[in-house]
Amino acid sequence: MKAMRYHGKHDLRVEDIPVPSVRPGTVKIKVEWTGICGTDLHEFEDGPIFCPAPGHPHPLTGESVPVVLGHELAGVIDEVGPEVAGLSVGDRVALEPLITCGKCEYCAADRYNLCTKAGYYGLSGWGGGFAEYVVAEAHRVHPIGDLSTEIGALVEPLAVAHHAVRRSGAKPGDTAVVFGGGPIGLFVTAVLRAIGVERVVSVEISSVRKAKAHDAGAFLVLDPTVDDVVARVKELTGGYGADIAFECVGASPALQSALDSTRSGGTVVNVSIWGQTAEIDMFGLVMREIQLIGTSAYCNDHEAVIKLLQEGKIQAEQFISGRIAVDDVVEQGFRQLIENKEENVKIIVHP
Repeated sequence: MKAMRYHGKHDLRVEDIPVPSVRPGTVKIKVEWTGICGTDLHEFEDGPIFCPAPGHPHPLTGESVPVVLGHELAGVIDEVGPEVAGLSVGDRVALEPLITCGKCEYCAADRYNLCTKAGYYGLSGWGGGFAEYVVAEAHRVHPIGDLSTEIGALVEPLAVAHHAVRRSGAKPGDTAVVFGGGPIGLFVTAVLRAIGVERVVSVEISSVRKAKAHDAGAFLVLDPTVDDVVARVKELTGGYGADIAFECVGASPALQSALDSTRSGGTVVNVSIWGQTAEIDMFGLVMREIQLIGTSAYCNDHEAVIKLLQEGKIQAEQFISGRIAVDDVVEQGFRQLIENKEENVKIIVHP
């Protein structure tokens, strides 16, 4: 089958590789659409990072570079292996791409996203979405019903946002501020609105992304180069500040502004993955008892996201900014997202 494999920094190759075979407890998915993630871009520009480097195979997959990329995938079940129940050939499905050991204390406590050996389909081995087929563990495969597989390819990044929102404890009546109007910031905004949080403020510089934030459901969009964000949020909340803030930028000024915009006793969720050490005012965090929490991937979030999509509470079509073939991943996918990131949210790929 045709597959796009990652060999190292700036080295992606379309190659012919064997079609994977089902094993007990797995299903074979004929991939239809796969989203390009920021993680894929980091691997391309600076990797290997999450992909296991040559000579250092992943402890669960046993694989190292080259690996097939693509973890935001959806498709149709082509074959069902032994010992699988509840899934049938022809089902449209989305993959929850976590690979976990099932044995550590985190897996035992159903916090499997914290597994000590965790990996990902499309990064750590066992195949990925930039190929015609992938064989996956059945317990990580989620039926999407009548949803299209184009929308199914957005379930994974929406699950990241859903997990962050769930970790925050957000509820109807809260005021939430989302710092960053990139893909994850937009998805966080959409999930907040989907669960009934109406007062969502987006903080973004780019004019294109500010418009997208409005479309995603933000009722107010602030530009930190023009607006005094902290003052505006406090004005909106009677001087107290937001109940919750989400940092989706990965920059110290944004994180500090998130802390300053949040009421005493409120919560700040760091969603972004940082490439450098953060610098913040810890004194203010301590004296105002701000809860600063991290969020990693997802855990029992995919089914909730699929339900929100099926109920029409998230209009995901708006987030698809391009559809391309796997042969064009580098020039029309990765290069577009790196060089014209403000104009793109999700480019999805067909094998």
